Amino acid sequence: MSKKSSLKTSELPDEFPEITQADLDRAKFRVNLKEVPRKQRVNIMLDTGVIAYFKSKAGNRGYQTLINETLKKGIHQEELEETLAGYTRRNQTGCLNK
Repeated sequence: MSKKSSLKTSELPDEFPEITQADLDRAKFRVNLKEVPRKQRVNIMLDTGVIAYFKSKAGNRGYQTLINETLKKGIHQEELEETLAGYTRRNQTGCLNK
């Protein structure tokens, strides 16, 4: 029971050029039209307990995604602490000069 398509294949060349690796290298990765940094593949050695912990907490998201999110939160927390410490130092210095 073989039906042939009634659509004819075009003999014309494809109007879109072939995508090259150079094109991909120049491409911008975007989420909701905002440019976001790409991820970089790395190999690191982690304790088996660390991997087991993240795998148990990750669920369907993937444990590597959870590790990445945790590291980003750690960076943000450190930046916040540095900002607050600087603010506190400036205010304490201002109080001492009065």
